[in-house]
Amino acid sequence: MNREYHQWHASGLGRPMELLTFGHGGLPVLVFPTSMGRFFEFEDRGMVDALAGKIDAGYITLFCVDSVDSESWYNKQVHPRARLQRHGEYEHYLLNDVLPLMRGRSGRDRIAVAGCSFGGYHAVNFALRHPGLVTKAVSLAGAFDIRQFVAGYYDDNVYFHNPVDYVANISDPGFFHHVRNGFDLALAVGDEDICLGGNYHFAGLLGRKEIPHRLDVWGNGTRHDWPWWRAMIPSYL
Repeated sequence: MNREYHQWHASGLGRPMELLTFGHGGLPVLVFPTSMGRFFEFEDRGMVDALAGKIDAGYITLFCVDSVDSESWYNKQVHPRARLQRHGEYEHYLLNDVLPLMRGRSGRDRIAVAGCSFGGYHAVNFALRHPGLVTKAVSLAGAFDIRQFVAGYYDDNVYFHNPVDYVANISDPGFFHHVRNGFDLALAVGDEDICLGGNYHFAGLLGRKEIPHRLDVWGNGTRHDWPWWRAMIPSYL
């Protein structure tokens, strides 16, 4: 398997950022780590091995990025407004630094995004905010309501980064053009997962707006942890 390490200074974040790539062709997949996770998490947790057959066959290439969650959503030392600003800077980093790398490597304009738990939030939020850039979004046991991180604070930035809020009010024809033409959104969650209720709720919001998606509830006591996510991931990428 082709494995590459990349590091550069992200000017928008004001610090070095790292990522790992796995693969040599196919659909480029932007992989978000779990809460405050690192770029090597997907490899360390066996998720790359779970996808090895598809990676080696040239169907997908993974681009596993670092998070800045400890500087944004989880940074209780600063005002929620500053947490949101840092998350916005992270999104600009993805758009301005990571996506050009993915496009340059793959020759494709649209990418896939994926993540587990809070990484599922990142994947889904990025996909819905930029549907013209994303052709597939995969959330395993995602958590989609970020109001828990802002201590009651609310402004437009909270709204526009909180899918359970903004999805209900989407009316832009351009958005619906993208999501109804070559856009695949999968929500997978276990029947004993702590995020099960949140996934049902979010799927209901998507359904009421007629945003194409699938909600898969995995049975047999599937819970919120890596062994179950390793079993799930080959079904979606």
